[in-house]
Amino acid sequence: MAEAVWKPRTTVAALCERDGKFLLVKESVNGDIVYNQPAGHLDPDETLLQAVVRETLEETRYRFKPTALQGIYRFKPDPAASKTYIRFLFRGELGERLDGPLDAGIIAAEWLSYEQVCACRARHRSPMVLQCIDDFIKGPGYPLDIISQDFA
Repeated sequence: MAEAVWKPRTTVAALCERDGKFLLVKESVNGDIVYNQPAGHLDPDETLLQAVVRETLEETRYRFKPTALQGIYRFKPDPAASKTYIRFLFRGELGERLDGPLDAGIIAAEWLSYEQVCACRARHRSPMVLQCIDDFIKGPGYPLDIISQDFA
């Protein structure tokens, strides 16, 4: 009998800053209210860039234009379990905000200062929320052409 192959879950996230504030989503997860960057899973037949644009629109109703790959993160919510997430974080610019409902579970899209983000650290969906913002502040990220378009 063949052994099951371990497969991490691929996610994308968007990070936007405007007037010293960062766009986060307030969402309900397993009965808890938490904060996260607009983020979600990569769908079949979708590029990483298409996924982050779609997820940002679904969770915030803003059009998102990725400008750089900020970082790649590996996260295991439970060290004793095998579930692992690989997050591709994109920094970018927001366009217009469209009318329509937010994705299921999303309560609101909110702009928070760095101090406000730190103050609600206990309600972050994962430690990646603050780590991603800290990395955003440290540097401009990597050009999008670092992602191969030949095998998108």
